[in-house]
Amino acid sequence: MKPGKYFLKLPLLFAGLLLLAACGENTPGKITTASTTTEASTAKKGQFPFYKDIAIRPGVNFEVVSWGKGVDSVGGYLILLSDTLRNNYKSFSNERKGVITDAWNMDLDNDGNPEIYIELLSKKNVLDLNVYEYAGGEFRKINFPPLSNSIKKNYAGGEKFIIKNGDLFRSVPVLDDKDTTNKTPKVKMLQYRLNGNSFSTIELKE
Repeated sequence: MKPGKYFLKLPLLFAGLLLLAACGENTPGKITTASTTTEASTAKKGQFPFYKDIAIRPGVNFEVVSWGKGVDSVGGYLILLSDTLRNNYKSFSNERKGVITDAWNMDLDNDGNPEIYIELLSKKNVLDLNVYEYAGGEFRKINFPPLSNSIKKNYAGGEKFIIKNGDLFRSVPVLDDKDTTNKTPKVKMLQYRLNGNSFSTIELKE
């Protein structure tokens, strides 16, 4: 080969090597960036506003899950039963008006069938309970009694449900309409009993 032709081909060789190097560096970088961006954009946090696993006994669990997009106080919830001892798996769903703040298990009527209590904040400071008993392979709703008209009239908000020694109580702050100078609410304590899938309410004396 003549020297002149050799020197003419050198620039073409260097140009080809530079092009290959540029392609080798840029392509993996773009794939990694695109992959990372896609994963970040599809990752969703807080899909379920509320979740609680309630263990009844070894192998038997109830899970309470709420969901909903948009307004927090509107959506639905699920109660999931997992009984691994009997290979029994059941589910129950319902709409909700309120934010679920807690859930727990009780057997208030001592009939051997668990009751799932779902606490909802229906307004800024107003609580409510949705109660379901699991019996005979199905979930049965038990209507929870509302506050009496006399308590509602002077209701001050900020009530609490209390479980003590297997009993269910409700502390309700109320204002004294006869005392116009003192705006500090007094607390009325209510106790709930369950008999024959029907609640009764007792107002405890101070």
